[in-house]
Amino acid sequence: QVQLVESGGGLVQAGGSLRLSCAASTSIGSVPLMGWYRQAPGKQRDLVATLARSGGTNYADAVKGRFTISRDNTKNTLYLQMNSLKPEDTAVYYCTLGGLFWGQGTQVTVSS
Repeated sequence: QVQLVESGGGLVQAGGSLRLSCAASTSIGSVPLMGWYRQAPGKQRDLVATLARSGGTNYADAVKGRFTISRDNTKNTLYLQMNSLKPEDTAVYYCTLGGLFWGQGTQVTVSS
């Protein structure tokens, strides 16, 4: 069973930055697609960003130009650099391996 452990969440003021990490218990070098999703209270889980093995990326319109997804295959870790954070970015952030395996989530709270 693959385990994913997110970290790096917290409380930050609007305009600030956070970097989320997702450590995998398996090698991620050959994983076709990894991504980040988020779920705000009372809302559905939405796509934030995905990163393909080829290096191709996809971002939700709401985060384009502010968030950057990346991976370090040597550390089996996926990252999400979040800059210029807004209160509407407040949510629990989840990483996933191809939609098959999910982490437990990390809370991000952005104060105005």
